[in-house]
Amino acid sequence: MSGQPMKIDVDKVLRERLPRHYKHIPRFVVHWLERTICQDKLNAILLKMAGKNSVDAATAALDEMDITVKASGLDRLPDGRYMFVSNHPLGGLDGLALISLLGQRYDRKIKFLVNDLLMAVEPLRGVFLPVNKYGSQSRTAASQIEEALKSDNQFITFPAGLCSRMQPDGNIADLPWQKAAVVHAVNYQRDIVPIYFDAVNSRFFYRFAKWRKRLGIKFNIELVFLPKEMIKKCGSTLHAVIGEPIPWDSLDGAHPKQEAARLREMVIHMNPTTHNLKNK
Repeated sequence: MSGQPMKIDVDKVLRERLPRHYKHIPRFVVHWLERTICQDKLNAILLKMAGKNSVDAATAALDEMDITVKASGLDRLPDGRYMFVSNHPLGGLDGLALISLLGQRYDRKIKFLVNDLLMAVEPLRGVFLPVNKYGSQSRTAASQIEEALKSDNQFITFPAGLCSRMQPDGNIADLPWQKAAVVHAVNYQRDIVPIYFDAVNSRFFYRFAKWRKRLGIKFNIELVFLPKEMIKKCGSTLHAVIGEPIPWDSLDGAHPKQEAARLREMVIHMNPTTHNLKNK
């Protein structure tokens, strides 16, 4: 846990990563990127997170953004070893909320399964478990995940992987859930706790993602807008619904893909409202 704050510097990244092309990049492009990712605000948040353990760092980030998290059902959870599964509407802010909320409830004994790119967020590395590693790193990552699953730490994951997208009917919902959460819950005898976050990003974000896909662009370039989506939530309240634990031995371990789809539908129906962009 370093006391030196992490700092985002778009200009420096471009200069170091693209040394041959850097001098040809127009300054307005650099400034556009800085504004788009809200560089100054992100650095202010990272400054508040510096020197704190991961759970306190997440709480400090929420405080800096004046974001309140209200969860129904958290007080009903008994002690135990759980697999927390949640929809993923926001692409970052919901993760901070879970780290803060569950980290405080369980005395900071939590581990969060994330894309390995997020390991770059230094203040949160203490709770992150990376996936999507390659080669020898893959074996190391698998070993870390197995160790965490065997431990008394609570295990948190977004089974969809990516944040929610617009569905053909105009509603906002998760992509199909991956089966890993079910497999891990059964193999390591962890009851599953479903969580529903009642939140959405902007219409622009979802429409951009929709058109990017229509144009056949595979890279999720809409992710560059996620920091601004997060900053737009400053001063707001996030609402989460925490469901009753689902016994691990009630899960259909022989058909984990179908069981993951069933859990996804269960979480969707925990939604107290219906999010449709037509009404936004």
